[in-house]
Amino acid sequence: MSIFQMTRTVIRNLTGGPATRQYPAVPARTSALTRGHVAFDPSTCRSCGLCSRRCPCVAIRLDKEAKVWEIDRMRCIACGDCVEGCPFGSLTMEQTYLPPVVEQRAAERYTITYVKPEKPAKKPAEEGAGA
Repeated sequence: MSIFQMTRTVIRNLTGGPATRQYPAVPARTSALTRGHVAFDPSTCRSCGLCSRRCPCVAIRLDKEAKVWEIDRMRCIACGDCVEGCPFGSLTMEQTYLPPVVEQRAAERYTITYVKPEKPAKKPAEEGAGA
């Protein structure tokens, strides 16, 4: 009985197509839960550093003095901890995958463009208002 099952499996594998997709020629299927890559918006970043502290694989580096945010794509495991920890919404998890890396260094650097607004000047207390 097992020889017939094996023969049926062999014939099905020979006549059917490949079980895998030819990525990147054929795009991969995605679902609502797909974690592709981390996207960064430098205009909303406040340089708090929570993303770099929450990253379990130390893929994110923040230089507050130079206002540079850097992610090493080869170290990032796309877990989403940095996205959950960002209080300003500067990080999002995109569902698309990045193209293959052909460079030696896969780090992406962004210059943070957020400018902290100046505090309004305090009005001097009026004399005799409470009398």
